[in-house]
Amino acid sequence: MIDSDGFRPNVGIILTNDHGQVFWARRIGQDAWQFPQGGMRRDESPEAALYRELREEVGLAEDDVAILGATEGWLRYRLPRHLVRRRQRPLCIGQKQVWFMLRLVGEESAVRLDLSERPEFDDWAWVPYWEPLRQVVFFKRGVYERALSQLAPLIFPDGAPRRPAGLGRGQPPVVGRRRRG
Repeated sequence: MIDSDGFRPNVGIILTNDHGQVFWARRIGQDAWQFPQGGMRRDESPEAALYRELREEVGLAEDDVAILGATEGWLRYRLPRHLVRRRQRPLCIGQKQVWFMLRLVGEESAVRLDLSERPEFDDWAWVPYWEPLRQVVFFKRGVYERALSQLAPLIFPDGAPRRPAGLGRGQPPVVGRRRRG
């Protein structure tokens, strides 16, 4: 499903723990890390897509998490020219996303990366709040920064931690507790 401007509706998921860390997942077979996300189906609400994607990609059910909030409106990013499939119709030039902030309220052991026929991820870690800005692919960085900035007050009511100096592409993630899945 692509809108009339060429953007695919999508949900993004920022899952946090009680320590203010965020769930960071490695794309299967790659050295690329990202937040869980996924496309919305026709006539599917963002919240319904959130729960479906959470189950498919991370193995968590609705009662394993609490929704703390969501971004206001759509956050958009454009794909780099070399990733746009020009012969595909309708033409998709990027994604528009509603981002959700969730808190894990269930057991960490419920995380399963192998529940779908085609798993998205092969590893995950809890990382410091701003760390994803260091690792995410360049064309998603602006959306990640806007989502993290908008949603930070939901888990840091007294103010978000300072962003580390030198957040840039190419450094390895600073990993907290790590689980393979």
